[in-house]
Amino acid sequence: MVEMESPTQTAEHIESMTEFLAKHYSDQLREISLSSDPKLHYPLFIEYAELVDDNPSLAHLVFSNPEQFLRQFNDSAILAHKIALEHMKKFEKKIGIEKRFIHVRINTSGSPLERSPETFPSIGRVRVRHRGILLMLKGTVIRSGAVKMYEGERMYRCRKCKHMFPIFPELESINSIVKPPFCPSQRSKSCEGTNFDPVDDTVTRHDYQEIKIQENTQVLGVGVIPRSILVVLKDDLVDNVKAGDDVVVSGILTSKWSHDLKDVRCDLEPMLIANHVRRTNELKSEINISDDLIEKFKNFWSHFRDTPLKGRNAILRGICPQVFGLFTVKLAVALTLIGGVQHVDASGTKVRGESHLLLIGDPGTGKSQFLKFAAKLSNRAVITTGLGSTSAGLTVTAVKDGEWMLEAGALVLADGGLCCIDEFDSMREHDRATIHEAMEQQSISVAKAGLVTTLSTKTIVFGATNPKGQYDPDQSLSVNTALSGPLLSRFDIVLVLLDTKNPEWDAVVSSHILAEVQIEQGRDVDDLTTIWPLPMLQRYIQFVKRNFRPVLSKEAEEIISSYYRLQRRSSTHNAARTTVRMLESLIRLAQAHARLMFRNEVTRLDAITAILCIESSMTISAIVDSMGNALHSNFSEEPDQEYAKQEKIILEKLRGDDIY
Repeated sequence: MVEMESPTQTAEHIESMTEFLAKHYSDQLREISLSSDPKLHYPLFIEYAELVDDNPSLAHLVFSNPEQFLRQFNDSAILAHKIALEHMKKFEKKIGIEKRFIHVRINTSGSPLERSPETFPSIGRVRVRHRGILLMLKGTVIRSGAVKMYEGERMYRCRKCKHMFPIFPELESINSIVKPPFCPSQRSKSCEGTNFDPVDDTVTRHDYQEIKIQENTQVLGVGVIPRSILVVLKDDLVDNVKAGDDVVVSGILTSKWSHDLKDVRCDLEPMLIANHVRRTNELKSEINISDDLIEKFKNFWSHFRDTPLKGRNAILRGICPQVFGLFTVKLAVALTLIGGVQHVDASGTKVRGESHLLLIGDPGTGKSQFLKFAAKLSNRAVITTGLGSTSAGLTVTAVKDGEWMLEAGALVLADGGLCCIDEFDSMREHDRATIHEAMEQQSISVAKAGLVTTLSTKTIVFGATNPKGQYDPDQSLSVNTALSGPLLSRFDIVLVLLDTKNPEWDAVVSSHILAEVQIEQGRDVDDLTTIWPLPMLQRYIQFVKRNFRPVLSKEAEEIISSYYRLQRRSSTHNAARTTVRMLESLIRLAQAHARLMFRNEVTRLDAITAILCIESSMTISAIVDSMGNALHSNFSEEPDQEYAKQEKIILEKLRGDDIY
């Protein structure tokens, strides 16, 4: 039980807080003073790490009893604001407007609280002992309620001694006002009055919103159900986050009575009253990339200056190393994860930068292995299966918990990351249709239970499916997969993996699987010239996505345009694939390959490689007849020489048709 402070102690603490705010946050106080609306609630953002350095004892009090001292901090912010007003009037000859509501928001990022599992636990490990301290929780917003209004404070007057005091509603008991048993006046002679009257025009009302955050499924073990917790946002914090956002919330843990239902036991459920909410959508790449690592990347490419494709293949060998060969699939996975550059034209129309990949193959060809490895490479991934996914589970669900709210599905939760859908063919037709908008426009428009909104789904879709019966090479992809043309056209790369029962290939693969244990034991982690380990691959993909925005050269533009025109002219069976989306796919893949090669310009090499990837998707109208089965594509010993031959074939074909 926290002891009550004497008025003298309270005054001392408020004075210390006011000095701290005036000293370190005068710029914010000045901006608040110059704002025009006196009725708004203004946030004053402070760094907890700075408070620890400046006044450790005050920082400890805020941590150990935040309910009392955060309220005092708000009072101090008003006093510091008045000091800033006087200073502006006296020295700057500027007249600000006095504000009534300023809330101190404490950012705990980079502070000691962030490094302790007691103050920064996972949502599933929140316990009673965390109640009453400044707590940090990290998760994904899965549900966002409507903004409401509630009575946050009301002044009451004692009938006996006329003492006025504020009463705050108890959020635990559904915002009800509980009057004290006797007068709280701290005079020398206690009043002990028990009758109180509300004072007119002293009610302070607040905006109020409830959201639910869920712990990240990637950090959980297999079979662990992700836990969620209710978070209350007030005043300036409302409507700052939406379903699918990654957030770090700091606040006070309390509890709330569950709804009173007949014949149902009434329980207390945990609830976090937020003081500060930090969106981490822009900071999703939490992987730390040091200067030494960047130097290592540069040295790697300088080593392969004369044979760049050999360097690229060393990177690709690190993708799903337990699967032998499948060079085409590994290249497609790398290009899909890296992606191109989003383009916004003058009218504001966006052309997506994210690529989508579909693997069609016989059982046992390693499709699910690639899906799971791609999820490991991505810093945010959601894996689901077609049979267990409905349209609501993939997009958003309307749920009723006292009121109608939207709960985010797989595509919304994967915003900014990767959504892997295995057994794509098992999905019902109307469920598959729901992802059309999410794949191309990268948003989901919802109209459910009176809730009309649009949610962001800037995600990479990686699908795997079995062919419909025995794959017929003479038929189009639509016939072989039973997937509609509009859906197929949204995938940048569609690879077909056919198990043709080649005895020589089977012998090589079986030897590789049996020797994998010995290879793993003798592998040098720091040697990047042969194969890259998983952590290095993750960092490399994050680095090139963040730092390279390749621009197409004139030659690359001409090659891509020529190939697109040739495919439009010659394609009859694959009409679903040869739409204008193919041209956009070629540009994205060429940009992704330039990023993979550590460059900021798309050259002829990147354009030809993008064409070779698309050629692997063209089972009928391919202009390079030597592409063969993607399942049997192996890493060449001399990739640069092999590429020169393929480049010659493609350019001759384009020139022979008088297109290039």
